[in-house]
Amino acid sequence: MKIGELAKTAQTQTETIRYYEREGLLPEAARTGSNYRIYDESHVQRLAFIRHCRSLDMTLAEIRTLLNFKDAPAGSCTDVNTLLDEHIHHVATRIRELKALEKDLKLLREQCASGQAAGDCGILSGLEKAALQQSRNRTPAERGHAAHIHGAHPQVGAPAGGKAGGPHK
Repeated sequence: MKIGELAKTAQTQTETIRYYEREGLLPEAARTGSNYRIYDESHVQRLAFIRHCRSLDMTLAEIRTLLNFKDAPAGSCTDVNTLLDEHIHHVATRIRELKALEKDLKLLREQCASGQAAGDCGILSGLEKAALQQSRNRTPAERGHAAHIHGAHPQVGAPAGGKAGGPHK
Protein backbone atom coordinates (compact mmCIF):
# COMPACT_ATOMS: atom_id res chain seq x y z
CA MET A 1 0.00 0.00 0.00
CA LYS A 2 1.08 3.60 -0.56
CA ILE A 3 1.54 6.10 2.28
CA GLY A 4 -1.95 7.54 1.82
CA GLU A 5 -3.48 4.10 2.22
CA LEU A 6 -1.35 3.43 5.31
CA ALA A 7 -2.40 6.79 6.75
CA LYS A 8 -6.05 6.00 6.18
CA THR A 9 -5.77 2.45 7.56
CA ALA A 10 -3.89 3.63 10.66
CA GLN A 11 -5.85 6.88 11.00
CA THR A 12 -2.58 8.79 11.03
CA GLN A 13 -1.41 11.82 9.08
CA THR A 14 1.10 11.09 6.30
CA GLU A 15 3.52 13.63 7.77
CA THR A 16 3.42 11.75 11.08
CA ILE A 17 4.32 8.54 9.28
CA ARG A 18 7.25 10.30 7.57
CA TYR A 19 8.30 11.75 10.93
CA TYR A 20 8.30 8.30 12.56
CA GLU A 21 10.40 7.03 9.65
CA ARG A 22 12.90 9.88 10.08
CA GLU A 23 13.06 9.15 13.83
CA GLY A 24 13.77 5.46 13.12
CA LEU A 25 10.58 4.20 14.75
CA LEU A 26 9.13 2.93 11.49
CA PRO A 27 11.45 1.16 9.06
CA GLU A 28 11.78 2.93 5.76
CA ALA A 29 9.40 1.53 3.19
CA ALA A 30 10.48 -0.01 -0.06
CA ARG A 31 10.12 2.25 -3.08
CA THR A 32 8.53 1.66 -6.44
CA GLY A 33 10.27 2.50 -9.71
CA SER A 34 8.48 5.85 -9.62
CA ASN A 35 9.78 6.43 -6.06
CA TYR A 36 6.49 5.88 -4.19
CA ARG A 37 6.77 4.35 -0.73
CA ILE A 38 5.22 0.89 -0.50
CA TYR A 39 4.09 -0.34 2.93
CA ASP A 40 2.88 -3.72 4.14
CA GLU A 41 0.99 -5.14 7.12
CA SER A 42 4.13 -5.01 9.31
CA HIS A 43 4.11 -1.21 8.95
CA VAL A 44 0.44 -1.09 9.93
CA GLN A 45 1.11 -3.17 13.05
CA ARG A 46 4.20 -1.20 14.07
CA LEU A 47 2.40 2.11 13.53
CA ALA A 48 -0.52 0.88 15.65
CA PHE A 49 1.95 -0.04 18.42
CA ILE A 50 3.61 3.39 18.25
CA ARG A 51 0.29 5.22 18.27
CA HIS A 52 -0.96 3.20 21.23
CA CYS A 53 2.21 3.99 23.18
CA ARG A 54 1.79 7.69 22.31
CA SER A 55 -1.80 7.50 23.60
CA LEU A 56 -0.26 6.35 26.90
CA ASP A 57 1.83 9.57 26.86
CA MET A 58 5.09 7.73 26.24
CA THR A 59 7.94 9.68 24.75
CA LEU A 60 9.49 8.73 21.43
CA ALA A 61 12.63 7.62 23.30
CA GLU A 62 10.54 5.30 25.49
CA ILE A 63 8.80 3.92 22.43
CA ARG A 64 12.13 3.46 20.64
CA THR A 65 13.37 1.47 23.63
CA LEU A 66 10.23 -0.68 23.65
CA LEU A 67 10.55 -1.28 19.90
CA ASN A 68 14.18 -2.34 20.37
CA PHE A 69 13.01 -4.95 22.88
CA LYS A 70 10.16 -5.97 20.58
CA ASP A 71 12.68 -6.44 17.75
CA ALA A 72 14.86 -8.65 20.01
CA PRO A 73 12.25 -10.99 21.54
CA ALA A 74 14.82 -13.28 23.17
CA GLY A 75 16.07 -10.52 25.46
CA SER A 76 15.04 -10.01 29.08
CA CYS A 77 12.05 -7.79 29.77
CA THR A 78 13.51 -6.46 33.05
CA ASP A 79 14.29 -3.11 31.42
CA VAL A 80 10.79 -3.01 29.92
CA ASN A 81 9.38 -3.38 33.44
CA THR A 82 11.70 -0.66 34.72
CA LEU A 83 10.71 1.67 31.87
CA LEU A 84 7.03 1.12 32.58
CA ASP A 85 7.54 1.60 36.35
CA GLU A 86 9.25 4.95 35.65
CA HIS A 87 6.47 5.95 33.29
CA ILE A 88 3.85 5.06 35.92
CA HIS A 89 5.75 7.24 38.41
CA HIS A 90 5.79 10.06 35.84
CA VAL A 91 2.02 9.71 35.31
CA ALA A 92 1.39 9.75 39.07
CA THR A 93 3.50 12.91 39.36
CA ARG A 94 1.54 14.52 36.51
CA ILE A 95 -1.75 13.64 38.21
CA ARG A 96 -0.58 15.32 41.43
CA GLU A 97 0.53 18.37 39.43
CA LEU A 98 -2.80 18.54 37.60
CA LYS A 99 -4.77 18.24 40.86
CA ALA A 100 -2.74 21.10 42.31
CA LEU A 101 -3.36 23.08 39.12
CA GLU A 102 -7.10 22.43 39.38
CA LYS A 103 -7.07 23.62 43.00
CA ASP A 104 -5.16 26.79 42.05
CA LEU A 105 -7.56 27.53 39.20
CA LYS A 106 -10.61 27.04 41.44
CA LEU A 107 -9.13 29.40 44.04
CA LEU A 108 -8.43 31.91 41.30
CA ARG A 109 -11.99 31.58 39.96
CA GLU A 110 -13.39 32.35 43.42
CA GLN A 111 -11.68 35.76 43.27
CA CYS A 112 -14.11 37.24 40.79
CA ALA A 113 -17.83 37.82 40.71
CA SER A 114 -19.58 37.80 37.35
CA GLY A 115 -20.53 40.93 35.50
CA GLN A 116 -17.95 43.42 36.72
CA ALA A 117 -15.57 45.47 34.60
CA ALA A 118 -12.39 43.74 33.47
CA GLY A 119 -10.38 46.37 35.37
CA ASP A 120 -11.93 45.09 38.60
CA CYS A 121 -11.60 41.41 37.72
CA GLY A 122 -10.13 39.42 40.60
CA ILE A 123 -8.94 36.70 38.22
CA LEU A 124 -6.91 39.11 36.12
CA SER A 125 -5.38 40.80 39.16
CA GLY A 126 -4.69 37.39 40.74
CA LEU A 127 -2.92 36.21 37.59
CA GLU A 128 -0.88 39.40 37.46
CA LYS A 129 0.16 39.11 41.12
CA ALA A 130 1.08 35.44 40.70
CA ALA A 131 3.12 36.19 37.56
CA LEU A 132 5.07 38.93 39.33
CA GLN A 133 5.65 36.73 42.38
CA GLN A 134 6.82 33.83 40.22
CA SER A 135 9.16 36.12 38.31
CA ARG A 136 10.68 37.45 41.54
CA ASN A 137 11.15 33.94 43.00
CA ARG A 138 13.08 32.57 40.02
CA THR A 139 16.85 32.56 40.15
CA PRO A 140 18.82 34.18 37.32
CA ALA A 141 19.70 30.68 36.05
CA GLU A 142 16.03 29.67 36.00
CA ARG A 143 15.11 32.84 34.12
CA GLY A 144 17.52 31.81 31.36
CA HIS A 145 16.02 28.33 30.89
CA ALA A 146 12.73 27.30 29.34
CA ALA A 147 10.05 25.90 31.61
CA HIS A 148 9.83 22.16 32.19
CA ILE A 149 8.10 20.36 29.35
CA HIS A 150 5.83 17.55 30.51
CA GLY A 151 6.72 14.23 28.99
CA ALA A 152 10.47 14.88 29.10
CA HIS A 153 11.46 12.56 31.90
CA PRO A 154 14.43 10.18 32.30
CA GLN A 155 14.61 7.29 29.89
CA VAL A 156 15.57 3.68 30.60
CA GLY A 157 17.84 2.18 28.00
CA ALA A 158 17.78 5.29 25.82
CA PRO A 159 20.97 5.74 23.82
CA ALA A 160 23.25 8.58 24.85
CA GLY A 161 22.14 11.71 23.07
CA GLY A 162 18.87 10.02 22.11
CA LYS A 163 15.80 12.10 21.55
CA ALA A 164 13.60 12.37 24.62
CA GLY A 165 10.39 13.57 23.10
CA GLY A 166 9.26 15.10 19.88
CA PRO A 167 5.89 16.26 18.74
CA HIS A 168 2.86 14.51 20.15
CA LYS A 169 1.45 13.06 16.99
